[in-house]
Amino acid sequence: MKKKLAAALSGGAALVLALSGCGDDNGEKVDAYAKKVCDQVQPQLEKITQANQSITSTAADGRPEEIKKADSAAFQQISDAYAAMSDAVGKAGAPPVEDGEKTQKQAVRELDATSEAYADLKTSVDKLDTKDQAKFAEGLKGVAQDLDKVNKVGNDAIKKLQSGDIGAAMSEQPGCRRGAGTPSAGT
Repeated sequence: MKKKLAAALSGGAALVLALSGCGDDNGEKVDAYAKKVCDQVQPQLEKITQANQSITSTAADGRPEEIKKADSAAFQQISDAYAAMSDAVGKAGAPPVEDGEKTQKQAVRELDATSEAYADLKTSVDKLDTKDQAKFAEGLKGVAQDLDKVNKVGNDAIKKLQSGDIGAAMSEQPGCRRGAGTPSAGT
């Protein structure tokens, strides 16, 4: 069960990497926008990676109390990272592309929703009973199911932001590249 939770969380971090689209750059304004966003995204990707490592390190042989503590802290860290990414996208303004304002507002709204959903996961983990191993395992199973839903919302937000010229420009920015020290979707 713990491995499933860690795998689902890794998927959530990987969705942020969807910012790295493919294609050619389409102008200086698009490049400047991508740099502005990616420079702010990179530290958040690192925080998500650290949170994943914390969960994974307690997954194999951690006691319920340790797992609860690690998961709670990790979910808070990820919630904060998504909130910071939302803030970065909001402060960057609308991307200089067709329907840029709509894309930005939708991405901010969905990143905020993902942040809130991770905060809710933290609350759920905090309520788990660590004194009863069976209840704890069952509760953790519910958290993992909720996590799958959270990942889908976050993935949608990033897909919308990464589309078209912006996605192509972001793929050229060091802060949004897959090789920037964060897990890939297959990790």
